[in-house]
Amino acid sequence: MRTVNVSLGPRSYKILIGSGLLARAGTECRKLGLGKRCAIISDQNVAPAYAGPCMARLAGAGFEPVLITVPAGESAKSLKVVQKCYDELAGHRLERSSFIVALGGGVVGDLAGFVAATYLRGVAFVQMPTTLLEQVDSSVGGKVGVNLAAGKNLVGAFYQPKLVLCDIDALATLPMRELRAGLAEVIKYGIIYDAALFRRIERELDFLIGREPARLAAVVARCCEIKADVVTQDETEGGLRAILNFGHTIGHAIEAISGYGKYLHGEAISIGQVAAARLSERISGLKPDETRRIADVFAKAGLPTTIRLSTAQMRRLFEAMRLDKKVSAGEIKFVLAKSIGSVIWGQRVTPELIREVLQQEA
Repeated sequence: MRTVNVSLGPRSYKILIGSGLLARAGTECRKLGLGKRCAIISDQNVAPAYAGPCMARLAGAGFEPVLITVPAGESAKSLKVVQKCYDELAGHRLERSSFIVALGGGVVGDLAGFVAATYLRGVAFVQMPTTLLEQVDSSVGGKVGVNLAAGKNLVGAFYQPKLVLCDIDALATLPMRELRAGLAEVIKYGIIYDAALFRRIERELDFLIGREPARLAAVVARCCEIKADVVTQDETEGGLRAILNFGHTIGHAIEAISGYGKYLHGEAISIGQVAAARLSERISGLKPDETRRIADVFAKAGLPTTIRLSTAQMRRLFEAMRLDKKVSAGEIKFVLAKSIGSVIWGQRVTPELIREVLQQEA
C-alpha cells in the first residue's frame, strides 16, 4: 500500500493507494474518530457492485450506515439531486457528528462532497473512488460542486475529505471507455508538472490500458503526489492550482454545450488539452514535436483529439467558456505549456486563435 499525505494543517488527510482497500473501509474510518451514523452516496451503476460490501464493512466496525442511490452520469450533478440527498439525510436523522461516504466516480465524489459541505453547515466525508479519473483527480483536493444548465461546476465549495481510499482492484471492472477517460487526467499531470511521468505514460500506455495493477498503482500514486503538492501550496486556487485546469476551459465548455452526456469528462478534456497544446505552440513556445507527442499519446489512449463544430455550436462554446470560473473581467484565461512538464497560467488567448486550433485537423 502507498500513502500520500495532503498537508493542510487541521484539514490534512491521507490518500491510501493499493489493493483490497475497500475491504478495509470500516477499519480505516474507525481510525478517524467519526460519529456512528453515516450515509453512503453511490450511483445506480456502482451501488449494486460495491455498496453492500461497503455497508457490511462499516457496520462490522460499529457504524450505522444507510445507502443513498443517485442516477448515474453527469446529470446527477444537479441541485435537484442535491435536494434529494438532503431529504434522505434528514429522514435518516444524520447529525453533525455523522459522515458521508462518496462511493463511485467523479460525479458521485463531487456531488457527495458538496452535500457534505453544505448539510448541517458541514459534515465529514470520506472519498472511496472507484474510477481512475476519480482516484487521480477529483477525489483529491477538496473541490466539490454541481452543474447548472449554463455551465459545469458553477455551484460548489472547497471542502476537504477526511480520507481517500483508492482501491486499484475497483479498476478491474471499470468499463474500458471510463478507463480511457481517466487516462486523460493521468496524462495531464505529466504535461503540467512531470516530464518523466509523461515519458513513463508514453512507454507504459499499453500496460495501463491492460490494467496491470502494479503499474496502475504507481501512476495513480504519482498523480496523487502531484495534486497533493499543488493543493498544499494553493488550496483555494489563488494561483498555482490553476495549472490543474490545463485543457479544462475548452473541455468544460464542450461538456456544457453537449448536454453533459455525449462526452465523458476525460474525453472532453482530451480535446481541450490537445487544443491547449496547439495554443501553447503559438503563444508560450511549446515545441512542435512536443505538441505532436501530446496529441499522439491521447490518440493512442483511444481518446478524441478534435471536434467538429458548426458556427452556432462554436458561438455556444464561447458563451460557455465565458461562464467559466477562471474568467476574469470578462476575459477567458488559459493554462499553456512552455514545455512538457512546465506550464504557465492566466494567459490571454484571442477568440480567433481558439477557433483556429479547434478547426485544425488531427
